[in-house]
Amino acid sequence: MLTAAPNRPLCSSAMTRRTSCLALITSFVWVALTMVACQSAALQANQAQVEQQQKQIEQMQQQIEEIKAQNGSRTSAPPSGSCDHAVMAQATRQGGDKFAAGDFSGALGYYQDALAACPGNARAELNLGRAYEALNDKGQAMSHYQSAASSSDPGESAAETEAHNAIDRLGGSPR
Repeated sequence: MLTAAPNRPLCSSAMTRRTSCLALITSFVWVALTMVACQSAALQANQAQVEQQQKQIEQMQQQIEEIKAQNGSRTSAPPSGSCDHAVMAQATRQGGDKFAAGDFSGALGYYQDALAACPGNARAELNLGRAYEALNDKGQAMSHYQSAASSSDPGESAAETEAHNAIDRLGGSPR
């Protein structure tokens, strides 16, 4: 039996402290849970954003594949021995403009188009060699210079001579 009156103020004081501590602990727990909930919401938002970006990337990759397929079906190689001189001249002119401006990668693309229009053309091979040389790709440059130098077209003797000079300059095999 607890009937001692002098202990009552002590009990009340102890209960008040316990209640205060309990309220403080409850507040800390509530703050911690709120923080966890906020972090969880932020993680979910980040995850949703990542998933959305992944979908966009996949859509772009699909579009790229479709464009490649369309371009592949439109740009078939010309029959062996054929040459589209108009396409080659246009591509060579545009490649020359890019090359003169110092855009060697841009020139390379046009020169590749010129060679595709006229496979085996010594001038187109020579231009590709020059573009690769400007891009510091000696292996590709030598390969195209050698193709230009081995042309059997009598109308391309100037390109063949320039290709031989380039091979010599790069330390390739002599004529």
